[in-house]
Parts: sequence; structure tokens; C-alpha cells
Amino acid sequence: MTPNVPSEALASTRQALAERYPRVAISHEWLAIPGGSEQVVAQILELLPRAELFTSIYDPAPWPPAITERQVHTSALNRLPGASRHYPKLLPLMDSAFRRFDLSGFDLVISSNHACAKNVRVPAGATHVCYCHTPMRYAWDPTFLEGEQLGIAGRLAFRALLPRLRRADVRGANGVNMFVANSTVVADRIARFYGRDAHVIAPPVEVERFLHRPRESDDDAPYLVFGRVVPYKRVDLAVLACERLGRPLIVAGEGRDLERVRSLAGPNTTFVGRVPDEDLAKLFASSRALLFPGEEDFGIVPVEAQAAGLAVIGNAIGGVRDSVIDGLTGVLYETPTVTGLCTAIQRFETLVLNEDTLRNNARRFAPERFTAALAALLMDAPEHADRPAPA
Repeated sequence: MTPNVPSEALASTRQALAERYPRVAISHEWLAIPGGSEQVVAQILELLPRAELFTSIYDPAPWPPAITERQVHTSALNRLPGASRHYPKLLPLMDSAFRRFDLSGFDLVISSNHACAKNVRVPAGATHVCYCHTPMRYAWDPTFLEGEQLGIAGRLAFRALLPRLRRADVRGANGVNMFVANSTVVADRIARFYGRDAHVIAPPVEVERFLHRPRESDDDAPYLVFGRVVPYKRVDLAVLACERLGRPLIVAGEGRDLERVRSLAGPNTTFVGRVPDEDLAKLFASSRALLFPGEEDFGIVPVEAQAAGLAVIGNAIGGVRDSVIDGLTGVLYETPTVTGLCTAIQRFETLVLNEDTLRNNARRFAPERFTAALAALLMDAPEHADRPAPA
């Protein structure tokens, strides 16, 4: 999340946007642990450096000066003991928390949303642009919590909460002038759940640091799974597929599903835990291909892998469809099972992929392209866009 040095073109764009939108608010779910959605916020701040941040929970410790040296407005939830560690448990309270923010006087509101950030009350005459990482998956995707250890009581409680979550989510969507989706699959969800069209602008990915790292692997190199080991990422499928095929696999990452996944592994799987960010390029360079068996709304890791010249074998039901070109930069497969992944791995091993094609494909997602696309969208937004009145 290191800020870029402003170019002359960026400075001119900033000035034009500042003249059109003198006061800008950015509403973001929470600022607790850096992740992909926070990279989006950081890049928006590159474009709109005077924006004020509004968020439910804020822990300043992990953030750079671009965040800590500006005004960050927090909700009352931030004062609860342990809020920065247990913020997911506060989800039922977050709709109300965001609706209580006072955004009077702002000309532009950009919500970075995957839950309740878009539910802010936007003043009349202001423009509300929602960068939607996904409609709330807890509310709309019944498979999202599969594998989570909720217990019977937890599942009954969640089922009772579901109608309320959906009503709040739709009401918040009605307060948005313009939706921007991070992938075509998310744009489809926005159309299905909210009945709204969305522009697609892929999130910014710091590809430059991977583009020039030489490859070090061969056909005997291990396959790689990288990221949080949580149920929906389906690391278990990667482990079982590589064990069935007798292929070496490295699992890099930690998470609440780690022990279950470890219990499935045999002699072909190596667990290396959390990999420091500075070591990621070397890990990519020494791997045969990235396995990506889960469904992601976009998926930054596959783009980083391709920037490093590493092919991706991915489940074709999520955002990876936008970033991986089947047969050219990896393999996309339709059957989300161990057998489906095994077949995809075997197909990959028959291909000869061009490293330059992989790296050039990743360049499509560089931060400057995100900034240019978002700036053009903001400048072309109607002066007085209509939106349904929130309830």
C-alpha cells in the first residue's frame, strides 16, 4: 500500500476532480487487517487525497501514513472492547452504525462495500458511487458459510437473521447512484440481487514488483496454494488432488481451516505457514503453477502470480474468469471437485505457455489503469443522478 509518486497527468486529474467534488467521503467496511479491499481504498486516496474516511472499526497499527495522517471517522462500535479483533461478530450492528454517520456537506461519497459500507445516508444533491467487491455474501450466498464451525445454535441464529440482512442490503443499494463492480461475476450479482447495472473496473494490483523476477522452476517443482486457509477457499481440494496425482504441493498461509486441511494431507504436501510479503516473489518463481480452487469475487493472487510468469489453474466460477485466459495463461475448469481439479492439472501439464503472455496479461490490472478508469467514470457521472430514496 505504498503511495505512488504523482505524475503530471495524475495531478491534473486530481485538480479536475477536486473542482467538481470539493468534499469527498470514502465509506469502507473496517480498517483492521490489510487486504485486497484496502488496496482499493489506498488507490482511491491516490486519486482523491483530500477525502475523509468513514469506517466501522479502525485499528491504526497496520496502516501507512496515507491512512493514519488523515481524518478517519469511526462508528460507536469502535469503542467496544476487542472490536478490532472481533469485528466480524459485530456484523448485525453495522447497518445501523453506517446509517448513523453524518455525511452532510459532502459532494461525493464513494463506498468500498462488501457488507454495509454502502448503507450510509447520502445528502440530497451528492453523488454516491459504490465500488462493490460483492453484494453481502453472508446474505445472498448460502454456500459461503459451508465448512464454518457455527454449531446448531449458530446456524439457527444466522438463519433467523438472514431476512433482516437482505432487507438492509437492498435498502442500502437503493441509496447508490452508480455501481462499480470489481469483476463481471460481481456485476452479475448486482443485477440479480439489486436489479441494477454496474460498470466493471478491476481492482488495482501491484504487478510491477513481480514482472521482472526470473522463473526458477521446472516440471518437478511443487504446485502452490497461497492465501488464507479458510473453508471457502477450498484448499482441501488442492491437497486431495495433488495427493491423488502424486504431485508435490506447497500450502502457504494460515487460517481457521488449517488443521482440518492438514489432516487430509499426505507425503506430497508441505505446509510452510505465513509467507512474508517480501518473500512472495521468490515463492512464485520457484513454483510450477498456482492452484486456485475456491471462488473469489476477483482474486488478486492469480494476477500477482501471472505477473511473476506463474500459470494459474483456477475454478472458473468466480472473478478468476476475468484475469486468467484459458489455455494461454493457465487453465480454467468448471467442475469444483477433486476430480475436476485433477483433470485440470493434467491438462495444464500438456500445455506450453509463453511467459511473456502471462506477464503482459497481468499488466492489464496495474494500479494506474484502475485510477484512470475510475477518474473517467467520476468525471462523466451525471451532475444530478437520480437514485431510489433509501427507506
